[in-house]
Amino acid sequence: MTDMHIDHKVLSDLQEVMEDGYLLLLETFLEDSERRLSQLHEAKSADELGMAAHSFKGSSSNMGAVGLAQLCQQLEERVKERPLYGIEDLINRIDQEYVEVKCFYDGERDRVSAN
Repeated sequence: MTDMHIDHKVLSDLQEVMEDGYLLLLETFLEDSERRLSQLHEAKSADELGMAAHSFKGSSSNMGAVGLAQLCQQLEERVKERPLYGIEDLINRIDQEYVEVKCFYDGERDRVSAN
């Protein structure tokens, strides 16, 4: 996966720091991300959407999912503008990026589990 999706240095550092907890960290991120995506889709207000985007940005950034974090940052900034036209397209891009990220992290989880 290219560097526009994942910062491999961040993951390497996390694996070094977390040691045996790295697998749990990957699993937690994937579970948490599914919940955060639901929050983006179910948000009833610009404030809720902004908060969900902010939270997802932080967790994505912490896990080295740089493309996802950038899209969440764009959404977080975009919801501050009115009207909210075009928001659906940005959420769809976040969904698509998450599919890429999830595929990578599923592979990473399988790699770590095999060791």
